[in-house]
Amino acid sequence: MATFNKKNYIILIAGILLIGLGYVLMIGGGSKDPNQFSEALFDFQRINLAPMTCLLGFITIIVAIMWRPKQQNTDFKNQ
Repeated sequence: MATFNKKNYIILIAGILLIGLGYVLMIGGGSKDPNQFSEALFDFQRINLAPMTCLLGFITIIVAIMWRPKQQNTDFKNQ
């Protein structure tokens, strides 16, 4: 029996995509002029949404590693 099956890989890829999306959400917010301060650096998307998306991705990867499919019992006792 293989360590991972198709469902594990699908969950793993979903977790990796969530982490990537979280990092993409962190991009930007700076100003073009280094002497100007931009409030966009501290908006909801970069401070709250992006880290939570990354955290959800890491949790999804842990679930993908720990996921075990249900075993089908093909043993017939006393036969």
